[in-house]
Order: sequence, then structure tokens, then C-alpha cells
Amino acid sequence: MNATSSSLPQATPAGAPGHPAGDDETTIDATRRIPPHGERALVLGGGGSSGNAWLIGVLAGLADAGLDVTQADLTIGTSAGATAAAQLVGATPAELYAAILAATPPQRPASAGPTGGPRPAANHMERLTGIIASATDPADMRRRLGAATLEADAPSDGSGSAKWRATVAARFPAHEWPERTILLTAVDAESGQPTVFDRHSGVDLVDAVAASTSNGFGVGPYGIGGHRYLDGGYRRNENADLAAGYRRVLVLSPLGGRTLTPLEWGQQLAVQADELRAAGSEVETVLPDAESLEAFGDNMMDLTRRVPAAQAGYRQGQGIAGRVAELWR
Repeated sequence: MNATSSSLPQATPAGAPGHPAGDDETTIDATRRIPPHGERALVLGGGGSSGNAWLIGVLAGLADAGLDVTQADLTIGTSAGATAAAQLVGATPAELYAAILAATPPQRPASAGPTGGPRPAANHMERLTGIIASATDPADMRRRLGAATLEADAPSDGSGSAKWRATVAARFPAHEWPERTILLTAVDAESGQPTVFDRHSGVDLVDAVAASTSNGFGVGPYGIGGHRYLDGGYRRNENADLAAGYRRVLVLSPLGGRTLTPLEWGQQLAVQADELRAAGSEVETVLPDAESLEAFGDNMMDLTRRVPAAQAGYRQGQGIAGRVAELWR
């Protein structure tokens, strides 16, 4: 779950493409297809537009220092990390980093809505924290969140998903799943069940990313095949535990492993990493350093922060290349 003051990221019948196979959240079609054991897994967590830029920066910095981790045996992407995983299908980290730096700087968003009230991001956060406070556990939270977002989106004309798809599609040039294994996470808004998409799910790459980046309030639940999906960060912000069985796991977490949920629920990255290590994996977690946190500012959806976030990530990637190489090689 994204722990930030910015707006947070992001249903077919059982057995249909992309749908969980049962009530147990670990019993998901796509995860059944990945080998139970593998060598290297790369996990890209959520964190808004700044988090996406930071991820690209870190990966570019590592690559320029001689360590390309993007051809991992398994890549897991959630929300901003799902976008990054899709971007890496058709471009190198260096190319993506250069594109961020070359992009026309957007205008800084106004601090208030059109009526002078609080920013929409603040409204989304208030709703989310209220739902978390009323829930008894993660599954209950997801069910309540799904119901609330579907209700909030009910008055719409249904065009939101098409608009969001167009926005997402413009973010990466290659729209076909690669041969290597990529898992993109989402949550079924109708059942609250976690869902994991891959190239065998019968869902195209753009739709999978659009589902994984739909926060539910600012962007309503995303429609695929008559069902609606929310951001995979509502399961766990990194979903690193899906890399169970892989010997070496590298986790990049733009939100620093934090969670908005009660710590006893075990949603935080530290718990995920402990689970992986207990199962025999070597795990390296990369969290934003002080420079990166300053570059993010207080709203990770602020598009004007993408360049400084990418630059800070690049420098951090170069600085940690030696440490990460000990794991990766």
C-alpha cells in the first residue's frame, strides 16, 4: 500500500483470463505458470510518477556502472513499477532515462482544486485511510475499497477506462508482452481478490498496466472483459513475495518499503523480504536515499518532479552498483 501524501495508484468469472483461480490470494493463474525455482528476480514497486522516474534512474545508473538487471528471469511490476516493466520491454534504461530528461517540463499543478478546496490527492488519501481504519484485515480492506470505488464511479458514463488506456498506452512504445516472464499485479474491484497478469492471461500489456495503475478514485476501477480492476499496490506495494523460489531477488521500492496499513497486517516490505529469506532467497532492497526523497517533494504524482527524481535515482544507482553486483552476479 502506498504510504505517501500523493494520490495512490491502482473481473472476469473464475477461470477466465487474468482471474484468480480461487479464494486463496496466492492461488493466481499467472503465478502458477512461473517456475517454482529460478535464478534472478527484479521487483519494481509502486510510487506515482516520481517513483516511476526514480526507478528508471536507478536502473540507468546501474547499467551505466556496468550492471544491467533488466533481463532478469522474472520481473514483477506494481503500479508505477508495472509501467516501468512495460517501458523496459521496448527500450533500454539509458533510452528511458534520456527521454525523461528531454521531456518538455510540465507546469506545476495548482495546490487546490477548481473550487479552491483541497487537492484531489488529499481527498483520495482521506478516503483510503478511512477505509483502512474500518477494515479488519487486508482482504476486508480490499473488499471495502473495491465497493467504495465502484460506487464512486457509478455515475460515470464508462468512458474513463478508454481514456486511461490511451494515457497508459502513450507511456511505452512496445505493446506486446515479451518472451521473458513479467508479472503485473492488480486487484479485482468486485471481489477484492488479488490478480496477477502475464503474457498468457489473455489480457494485452496495455490493459494489464492500466489495471495495475488504477487508483480507483482519481482513475476509476479499470474495465477488462466486463470486470473492474484496481492498483496492485492494494495487495502489497511491492508484491516481492511473488518472487518466492528465486535465488536472488532485487527489490526497488520508491516508497521506501512503507505501508499505510497497520504493521500487524504484515504488508510492509520488511516482512516480504523476511518471507523470501526464510524460503532461501538472497534479497537486496533499494530504498530512496536522502537526495531522492528531497527530489520527490511531498506529492509523488507531481509531474514536475520527474526530472529531479530520475537524476537522483541515476546517481543512487551508480553509487550502489557494487553492492547490487554482489547479489546479482
